[in-house]
Amino acid sequence: MTRELPLLRPPGPPLDDTAADWVDLAEPLRPLVADSRLLTLYDQAIWAEGPVWWPQRSVLAFSDVRGRRLLGWHEDGSVEILCDVTEFGNGNAVDQEGRLVHCEHGRRAISRTEPDGSTHVLTDRVGGRRLNSPNDVAVGPDGAIWFTDPTFGLQDPREGYPATPELDVTGVYRWAGGEPQLMAAFDQPNGLAFAPSGRTLYVTQTPTDGPVGIHELTLDQGRVLRRRLFATVPRGIPDGLTVDSRGWVWSTSGDGIWVFDEAGAVLGLLRTPHLTSNCTFSPDGDRLFITAASTLWCLRLPAISTSG
Repeated sequence: MTRELPLLRPPGPPLDDTAADWVDLAEPLRPLVADSRLLTLYDQAIWAEGPVWWPQRSVLAFSDVRGRRLLGWHEDGSVEILCDVTEFGNGNAVDQEGRLVHCEHGRRAISRTEPDGSTHVLTDRVGGRRLNSPNDVAVGPDGAIWFTDPTFGLQDPREGYPATPELDVTGVYRWAGGEPQLMAAFDQPNGLAFAPSGRTLYVTQTPTDGPVGIHELTLDQGRVLRRRLFATVPRGIPDGLTVDSRGWVWSTSGDGIWVFDEAGAVLGLLRTPHLTSNCTFSPDGDRLFITAASTLWCLRLPAISTSG
């Protein structure tokens, strides 16, 4: 993972889109986004996903799942290939030692990139049976890795290797060494993100046929104490999501980014030109990075520190 790999875009200013068409904004959200503009940072992915800020490289890392590349956007505007060819990598996170952790549809595994650039599998089996296709990942305050394991990568040859699932469940897992633990069964879990306290985990459920929504897991020392439906997006399907320091949940959807307060009430929709897949904040919380099909966007905001 070095800058000897080709630059996909030379350094330069990002493209400035027209002002976004914000709709139905509640008062707490309105002053934050009313004068914001959506900036196009990159627009040549096939299916962009899994954005995460990687402090060790000062880069926004994100996956091009179908292009089988891990890309990096730099502050100077350049975009480089961080890893080529990936195993249909999707979600990414940074662990407590500053290493990138990945969800891989191809190897049906959680992997990690080491400081020397090598990548190896951390876990890929439960009870001797292979995982489905890990989709999104988050690192808890204790360093444990939480991930979702739907079957999407087994169903779509553009995003993995077609196969019959070996597990009879799709769920959310926790890995802290050894074998991953099933923490909650879901009907096709997708995105996940921790609240600032680290005691709440939000998970999107996105089956192809059935109820969709954002679920809230209340945690205590690596256990799930309670589960409830937190919210549903008014239109479309929730995918990846992130949480700011206020506890507001920012969820992707076909319409754009839906924002909810910590009680699950809708604060508004940040409309985008086409569907979105995932999002994350910069370390200072003054930028929201959004992956959306071929595109990486950035929305500048007043500083809002984020939990991940």
